[in-house]
Amino acid sequence: MIVNILLTLLVFIVIIVLHEAGHFAAAKLSGVRVNEFALGMGPALFKKQWGETTYSIRAFPIGGFCSMEGEDAASDDPRAFCNIKVSKRMIVVLAGAVMNLVLGYLILVGVTCAMPVLTTNTVAKFADNASTQASGLQVGDVIKKVNGRSIWVENDISYELVKDADGVVEMEVLRDGKLVTLPEVTFAFDGEGDDRSLIIDFKVVGEKKTVGGVLSYSFRKAASVGRLVWVSLLDLVTGRASLNDLSGPIGMTKVVGEAARVGVSSFFLLVAFITINVGIFNLLPLPALDGGRMLFLLVEAVRGKPVKPEREGLVHAIGFALLILLMVVVAVNDVFKLIR
Repeated sequence: MIVNILLTLLVFIVIIVLHEAGHFAAAKLSGVRVNEFALGMGPALFKKQWGETTYSIRAFPIGGFCSMEGEDAASDDPRAFCNIKVSKRMIVVLAGAVMNLVLGYLILVGVTCAMPVLTTNTVAKFADNASTQASGLQVGDVIKKVNGRSIWVENDISYELVKDADGVVEMEVLRDGKLVTLPEVTFAFDGEGDDRSLIIDFKVVGEKKTVGGVLSYSFRKAASVGRLVWVSLLDLVTGRASLNDLSGPIGMTKVVGEAARVGVSSFFLLVAFITINVGIFNLLPLPALDGGRMLFLLVEAVRGKPVKPEREGLVHAIGFALLILLMVVVAVNDVFKLIR
């Protein structure tokens, strides 16, 4: 358990540091005065002044920040965040999430390079007495959609099956150059009750790796992860998922530990998923998040004048308080799930 906790902390620290480093680098390149670069939240455990910027480590490793002059209040400093061009401010705001997405993509490139071949969506062969073959799927079929959702990489098939209750899905396949709809492709189940899972009873074709192939596959894999994050958030908003389905750093300790035990590739796949998740979540147009700040900048670009920094700062402060409350609720829920 201790090892899992330390490993999870390390993962989140690296992701947070790189996120804030994105803001920091973009701010410095844009000429913005950065007052403090901090890892963690709460009271400062360590501070070091270097040039015009204070670098600090805070007591609680649950976040971090890059504090810029004029970020949440008016400032007469010509290098203040509020006094530079809107376009430069947009770059600074987006840089953190972009850093997370780039990190996720680079990790996936590394994992893909370690694969013996590049997997495709083309059916290669079936297991004995395969139910999918009996219900219409054939060798050579290129799976294009499952239940109406496009299949970008082979893992998308598994993602769609996880959400399916009866094991019967609609597939759209490319067969002999023509799109064919298979209305009831049936998957068998393994196990019973809560341990029941669908069996993928076919193998897919593998392709020889090339530089272009690795980069393309990794991009589609990253896009697939990003789509999964958006779909999960949409399920939460629409009520198809609940707060009980959310996990924070505490809940992730078990998952990170299990991934590490499975192997290096599984561990880094999970890290890629987490960092892409963090990047996309930060782009949501909510107060205190990068997406919320971006929304205010878009309003300023349309109006031709900014919202008063004090008002924007108040909105972000309220949003930050609600975000901390959500983190506390998720953390408490994670603890209860661990001790059950």
